[in-house]
Amino acid sequence: MFVQRCGVSVAITLLFAWMITTSSANASSSNDHPFHSSPEAAVREKKIKPSVTIQPAADSRQNSYPIILVHGLGGFDQLYSLKYWGGLNDIKQDLTKRGYDVYVADIGTVSSNWDRAVELYAQIKGGRVDYGKVHAETHGHARYGRTYSGLYPEWGEVDEETGKVKKVHLIGHSMGGQTIRVLTQLLQNGDKNESASTDSETLSPLFNGEKKPWVASVMTISTPHDGSTLTYHVQDVFPKIQQLIAAFAAVAGNREIMDYDFKLDQWGLKRLPGESFDAYMKRVCESKIWEKNKDTSEWDLSLPGAMELNRWVQAQPDVFYFSVSNEQTYRSILTGHELPEPLMNPAFYSFSIYMGRHTRKTDDFVVDRRWFKNDGMVNTRSMDGPSLGSTDLIVFYEGQPERGKWNHLGMMRSYDHLDVIGWGVRDLRPWYRELAALLASLPE
Repeated sequence: MFVQRCGVSVAITLLFAWMITTSSANASSSNDHPFHSSPEAAVREKKIKPSVTIQPAADSRQNSYPIILVHGLGGFDQLYSLKYWGGLNDIKQDLTKRGYDVYVADIGTVSSNWDRAVELYAQIKGGRVDYGKVHAETHGHARYGRTYSGLYPEWGEVDEETGKVKKVHLIGHSMGGQTIRVLTQLLQNGDKNESASTDSETLSPLFNGEKKPWVASVMTISTPHDGSTLTYHVQDVFPKIQQLIAAFAAVAGNREIMDYDFKLDQWGLKRLPGESFDAYMKRVCESKIWEKNKDTSEWDLSLPGAMELNRWVQAQPDVFYFSVSNEQTYRSILTGHELPEPLMNPAFYSFSIYMGRHTRKTDDFVVDRRWFKNDGMVNTRSMDGPSLGSTDLIVFYEGQPERGKWNHLGMMRSYDHLDVIGWGVRDLRPWYRELAALLASLPE
């Protein structure tokens, strides 16, 4: 099958597409239990409240920096009635009503964290995406990408009234957490290879090495800082992909999801006008991008790829870092493996079972039972902050955040990978209000 050349990244994107069409169909039929087989199961899940309560660092708002929401693998801003941040609700709109400036990024769905980070930079600041001369030549894709007007063009400028730099808070879900770490690293340190090999007139400001203290905080949710063992599940995933495509069409009444865009323009894989999703998918899967290439999400989400990223992407001393972990598995008393809880999204069952028992040993790391607990896509062990190949420090947050360290906010128990962004029956808007209040309480 042509899809066998794609990575697990595309398989998961297709899984998301199935969920999108399912949610849309459920919404249109007034179904109040998306992803559940019965209203009773939905009622049980609604009773499970967030186990992570957020304590602000101060009693009042100390800053008014905008919040940028950054999606993970396979993500988007909005498709049909489904918001990436909130599902059938709208987290951005809810926070905006409460006085926060919030923007939602929409970057490459299966691209590498480097490519996604430079796209995010251009999308926030405005301008043409510059992947870097050296990076583009090394990996064999175009140097320049799309042009954006800017979500927050004044980002990085000095406020004339306060004399202070206009910063942002970055919140990333899943791979989005890795992406915002990379962006923060590049803003503060640039890239020596790019600056040494690129004409100063064409060098992107992101790579020039001039410190840009433009990020107030980094918040990661369900992020595979040390990678996910799901990336080893490729051979088991592929046979299901074409079945999933057929399922999308059936659930959506043969509706073209088909508004979906992988945003792989740099690889010459821009979706053509009128092109069917199946034809677009075939072009993506037959591309050279998947041939021993490290410039993809597939590599960055693997354990060796995450370790490589962790070695050069470090916590910056003047930035607040926060992390949230989650899980929805239980330990089998018979095998000691982790199994999906009954209320986990059924689409994650096979993934969760695989991660809940997978072991591996290499010269660089050991995957043992500590990696078993998961949320259906990411090992919980990987979520509190980077450790493989990293010197970053991880501390537990107790009301007084520390700059330059990972302040772990705690574990969301019985929440799968999409529950934490509101895909399901639980309304996560109140919880995100707590996160926003924490960020606004940080000192300037």
